[in-house]
Amino acid sequence: MRLLLSFAALFSSMALLQLSSGAIGPFDAITGTALGFSRTEVGLMGSAHFLGFFLGCWSAPRLIGAVGHVRTFAAFAALGTIGALAHPLILDAGVWTGLRILTGACIAGCYTVVEAWLQAKLTNQTRGRAMGLYRIVDLGAALVAQLMIGFLPAELYVAYNILAILCCASLMPIMLTQSTPPPTKGAPRLRPLKAIALSPLAAMGVVVAGVTTPAFRMVGPLFGQDMGLSTQQIGVFLALAWGGGAVAQYPTGWLADRYDRRWVLIGVSAIAILVCAASTALPPGAPALLFAMAFVFGAVTFPVFSISAAHANDFAEPDFVVELSASLIFLFGMGAITAPLFASALMDRFGPAALFAMIACAHGVLVLFGLYRMTRRPTQARTAYTYTPRTSFLLGRVLGRKPKD
Repeated sequence: MRLLLSFAALFSSMALLQLSSGAIGPFDAITGTALGFSRTEVGLMGSAHFLGFFLGCWSAPRLIGAVGHVRTFAAFAALGTIGALAHPLILDAGVWTGLRILTGACIAGCYTVVEAWLQAKLTNQTRGRAMGLYRIVDLGAALVAQLMIGFLPAELYVAYNILAILCCASLMPIMLTQSTPPPTKGAPRLRPLKAIALSPLAAMGVVVAGVTTPAFRMVGPLFGQDMGLSTQQIGVFLALAWGGGAVAQYPTGWLADRYDRRWVLIGVSAIAILVCAASTALPPGAPALLFAMAFVFGAVTFPVFSISAAHANDFAEPDFVVELSASLIFLFGMGAITAPLFASALMDRFGPAALFAMIACAHGVLVLFGLYRMTRRPTQARTAYTYTPRTSFLLGRVLGRKPKD
């Protein structure tokens, strides 16, 4: 309880921010189609979010060094609030795409502040419990955010004001906390080529994770609409995928610690292909089947990033762990920026099944590349598996993950 209270302000700010930013993506997709935006335009908004996400991850550590944690959080939260408030002012797909860059930068920048603060305050004795609380708050708020989209008012001005209020409210806990912000440290360098050379399979895994989760999160509402789901049901559909991903973290982690991570990665990707193939055959108007599919889909696709990150850390020297985290986020962002736009364009041309066909192809490439890589290098001593949310470049420090000797 004492540990929870010591980080209550940070966790409260993070939860409020997640409620706002986690809902705005799928809500944009639903309202955008109602306003007559094309699927490609909706997909472009999703890609813009992850462009902003990457820019926020990259710029936030430098801004922290210049003005401190609290002011950096306030600046990024202001961007998110502006992005939400401006939506109903101009109902144009191009304008909304620009606003999604702001909201993407907001979530990445604010999470960087929270994780940098945690990194400085945690000790080896409190790290495990604190990170457990961190995951519960993060995933819990994300689940609620998906469900929120079914209950936001149809009036756009009111709905986006509610999201803006939540984003603005995230300022209060961190601004009023009596905890002293930690001293600032240098930002990690970005060295993606070294990360690729260190573990080509891990690099491919995070790119595939970047194709999978963002495409589902940003374009999944369009799939739900085509399959006859109501707005409330789309919220449940998305939330169940997050729930499946959360539930699968422990058993997947146990397998990744007990067996060769490459086989675990190949296994979950192979199952993901089967789930995606089944998804393309589901008939419209069958919500129970869609809900079950979403849960299993989340369970086999969400852990891919964590497994890949753990595999990369198996080969990393201790002084490269933080820079490796930065590089993996960069590679994830490369997939995430392109995936929603590409998925929406495919759905426009071939129908809703194209979303899961695209994801199945990505995992098929990962399976084949994984089998090839197993012929190139023997099994490596494994580091401890840790659930890794794709939030900021500083998470490697927070988790304190180091390879074994």
